[in-house]
Amino acid sequence: MVDRRSTVELVLLFLLFQSAFGQPVRLSSATERAALLTLRSSLGLRGKDWPKKADPCSSWTGVQCRHGRVVGINISGLRRSRFGRLNPQFSVDALANLTLLGSFNSSGFSLPDPIPTLSQLSRLSVLDLSRNSLTGSIHSSFSFLSNLTVLDFSSNFLSGTIPPVLGTLSKLQVLNLSTNSISDSIPLELGELSRLVDLDLSSNSLSGGVPDILWSIPELRFLDVSKNNLTGVLPNLSSNANATAEVFDLSQNLFFGGLTSLLWKSSFVDLSNNYVQGKVPDDTPINASLASNCLQNVTNQRSLEDCSFFYAEWELSFDNFGVPNTIQTRKNNRRLVFILAGVFGGFGFIVILVLVLVVLLSNRERGVTDRGIGAGPVPAGGVVTDRGIGVGPVPEGGGALPPEVSIKLPSLLGKSFSYEQLLRATSDFSDSNLIKHGHSGDLFRGILEGGIHVVIKRIDLRSFKKEAYMVELELFSRASHTRLVPLMGHCLEHENEKFMELQRVYFISINALLPWFTEMFKPASSILLNDKFEVRLGSLSEVCAQEGNAHQNVITRLLQLPT
Repeated sequence: MVDRRSTVELVLLFLLFQSAFGQPVRLSSATERAALLTLRSSLGLRGKDWPKKADPCSSWTGVQCRHGRVVGINISGLRRSRFGRLNPQFSVDALANLTLLGSFNSSGFSLPDPIPTLSQLSRLSVLDLSRNSLTGSIHSSFSFLSNLTVLDFSSNFLSGTIPPVLGTLSKLQVLNLSTNSISDSIPLELGELSRLVDLDLSSNSLSGGVPDILWSIPELRFLDVSKNNLTGVLPNLSSNANATAEVFDLSQNLFFGGLTSLLWKSSFVDLSNNYVQGKVPDDTPINASLASNCLQNVTNQRSLEDCSFFYAEWELSFDNFGVPNTIQTRKNNRRLVFILAGVFGGFGFIVILVLVLVVLLSNRERGVTDRGIGAGPVPAGGVVTDRGIGVGPVPEGGGALPPEVSIKLPSLLGKSFSYEQLLRATSDFSDSNLIKHGHSGDLFRGILEGGIHVVIKRIDLRSFKKEAYMVELELFSRASHTRLVPLMGHCLEHENEKFMELQRVYFISINALLPWFTEMFKPASSILLNDKFEVRLGSLSEVCAQEGNAHQNVITRLLQLPT
């Protein structure tokens, strides 16, 4: 009796098991069967995995059905046929007819094309296109897949930027864009993914900083931004109660600054291969990787040159591993030496220039006196102007000046001669000794006692204003020029009379008859010395314009008085 009862129980259990785990429900939609056959053809799958005559729900590898409808496709690990490998394709048009499809996984299956548009699959919750050799960029049509919880594009050849519209996928829990060539910055919109648990952006070309809002995602447990070009200081999570991530991987970036509470707020932190500086506290958790930074009192750090170069390039302050920066001090001292050398060098140059100018001016004033402004014997070769300005005699042949030329007189107007002496010298100012009628007086040739040849200028103050005469006379007595000869003396006729009724005569030595007599009839107001030390008639301005300053040095041109 007991055996029979046991046998009945076994039969009932077998029937129950058969009813529960018997033959699966066959695919009930002809449209979905046609869509699967089209997908099989475009992917080039082998008949061994997807036999054409068999039921997809019961016999095709990776096809999941519910109530006779396709709800999931997983071709990860499947292989193409020989013909499919020659022309790999991925036609997603057929997937549009799988209206209940909630999961598609092609991880590791080569799809060397741009990312297909899957916006028709509104029920899709899991999309894994990792390791598919996809190219192009992530387009914004994924924002229509509002039911996505997992989006994986890792290990492809994607470029471009992270589209901010991904931040609208409010149900997203896993976002993996690692190992691509995505550039630019991390969009702030990713911080709006409040259900995000796993965020992997590692091994890209991202730049900028990590948005602060990412540290505030309440469900975040894993954050990997390693192997990028991200920079900035580490976040301080002490004031952020929502940050509960357990694993932070910030390695191989360009983060700098000091350590923060990030180390104490997580289960594991990888900060290796950055430029974090400062002293490591004694209570630092052991679950932190700090290698290849710029930290003090820990091993396996970057070199001083590497850290110094980085902080200098970013114009940041570096603590020099807690050691006084002798290199920077040396550079600053060297820069200070250069600055001081420039300042004192410039000041010294100015001082030297001033001293040179003072010496030149002093020599010039001394030359005015030494060149014989006054009376006395003047050797042959002296030259005269009708304005009575001179620089002294010029020796014949360009030789040295004779000693007689250094005649020093107490008065700038030279020696005072009597009117009778001048009358005798010019034969009573006879017409035979008249050289020229000047605009301010007449020029006469004369011979003083001792045979000194002179040119005498006679001024009639009744026709020449006193003020003009005094200005001219003062100028003549003080100025010097390489083409002029000195004033030798003066004479006042009838000194007991009033000044306006007087006649003054002043003259200059010209010890021999000179070549300018051949040009005495040329209209001119001055007798000048040219570059060959020959006397020329004409105004000083005309001669300067004609002969220029080619034979004068720079200092002479700077110091000469205007004509």
